[in-house]
Amino acid sequence: MIATLLKRDLGRFLPGTTSGGTLLPLLFFLAVAMLYPFAVGPNATLLAATGGGVIWVAALLAAILPLDRLLASDVHEGFFDQWALRGISEEVVVAVRLLAHWLSFGPFIMLAAIPASALVGIDGETLRIVELGLLAGTPGLAAIGIIIAAITVGLRSGGAALSGLLVIPLAVPLLIFGAGALSTGGDGGLALTAAISLLLVALAPFAGGAAIRAAREG
Repeated sequence: MIATLLKRDLGRFLPGTTSGGTLLPLLFFLAVAMLYPFAVGPNATLLAATGGGVIWVAALLAAILPLDRLLASDVHEGFFDQWALRGISEEVVVAVRLLAHWLSFGPFIMLAAIPASALVGIDGETLRIVELGLLAGTPGLAAIGIIIAAITVGLRSGGAALSGLLVIPLAVPLLIFGAGALSTGGDGGLALTAAISLLLVALAPFAGGAAIRAAREG
């Protein structure tokens, strides 16, 4: 049943599906990388010094875009009620949705970071640290997205705006240590990024499941 849920979720989120999936966040990510050099000007030194941080901010903003589609439709259409009748807990569904959400944007953002690095003028070593940071941090961004989507699932109006406001401060530690790894050589910042990300991934199914139960019973 878990494999069936994962296949269903990936079918909704991956590129080339009817819902659009990853394409919008991916295009948004690349658009930020393309526009940033025009905003700062042709200063190659400044671009190289700040480009890695810009990639991290673009990844966060790209991860926010699909939040309104992660859980709300399934809750409102009664799918969670049907899964509960079949003995599938909210925590299991949220854990599978978290994996599908990360697979639908995390690897693609990492691939898109390669051309983005050329646009913002960062070198190969900095790109390596950026890629390792994204590998460690994007699961945490996906977990934050799932938690916020579950918390705001009962809000029929204004939920998307509130989601964005809640995600950004919660993602600040990941941004600090992920982008900070670029200036410290990598290892310490990457380890802290991975630790925070792992903690968020472990908490997301339980926090998301509890929030969805509260929304269904409310």
